[in-house]
Amino acid sequence: QVQLVESGGGLVQPGGSLRLSCAASGFTFPFRMYAMSWYRQAPGKERELVAAITSTNGATNYADSVKGRFTISRDNAKSTVYLQMNSLKPEDTAVYICKGDFLGRSYWGQGTQVTVSS
Repeated sequence: QVQLVESGGGLVQPGGSLRLSCAASGFTFPFRMYAMSWYRQAPGKERELVAAITSTNGATNYADSVKGRFTISRDNAKSTVYLQMNSLKPEDTAVYICKGDFLGRSYWGQGTQVTVSS
């Protein structure tokens, strides 16, 4: 059974930092073969792609709203993908959700809450 378990969310002041982790287990194929991404969903808003990292060369891409502040990375030996979030803003408040993709199939985690507030 595939599981993606996010952790690291919480309450942080504007300008602060958080590091999210997403630990994967139960994949049929090696973790390194899965493209991984982070999405977020704020109350009343649609889910949006925040950052993604490929399975092949580790290329990354980011939503314009987080470029220069967020960094996605992966540790294939630990089957984990990370999202380092710096210079957080109140508008970054959302549930952050991890996704894995391979051969046309997608797997989603349950999400972790990030709240940016003073």
